[in-house]
Amino acid sequence: MTTPTVSTITSRVEAGKELILERVFAAPRQLVFDAFSKAEHLRQWWGPRGWTVPHCTVDFRPGGQWHYCMKCVDEAQGQFYGMESWGLGIYREIEAPARIVYTDYFSDADANINEAMPPTLSTLIFEEVEGGTKLTNHALYTSEENLKAVMDMGMLQGISETWDRLAEHLTAQR
Repeated sequence: MTTPTVSTITSRVEAGKELILERVFAAPRQLVFDAFSKAEHLRQWWGPRGWTVPHCTVDFRPGGQWHYCMKCVDEAQGQFYGMESWGLGIYREIEAPARIVYTDYFSDADANINEAMPPTLSTLIFEEVEGGTKLTNHALYTSEENLKAVMDMGMLQGISETWDRLAEHLTAQR
């Protein structure tokens, strides 16, 4: 494997309600796939900077669930300090190590779905490329308004920081 260059996230919106994110990670495809499918990895990098994952369970199979909590531990984030954000992913399709399809919901600590918040149908594609693994995330929303709602919440900045943390985690694993 050649020495990879540093990659940043690219994003684009298609058909008004699909956000496509791409980034190349300097790591083997299986490791990047494992980072998305195993709780011991997800706990280390999931969430934006200043947030930790105090709860993370993964039942990695079609129909299985990924239930997690992100907690802001950075006092400099002001009103977000101490805040918890719970999520629930329900796996739909898994093709190891190439693809994961799941629906991501906002939830509570008991894994009850928050119906007031828009869900995301996420398709993660892991491709071997020179120097590492290209990750493409197709995030599909039920409407343009729902995509706008999550974008207005700062989702793009959050996922950029999250994927930066993933890159750091992958480097530490090698």
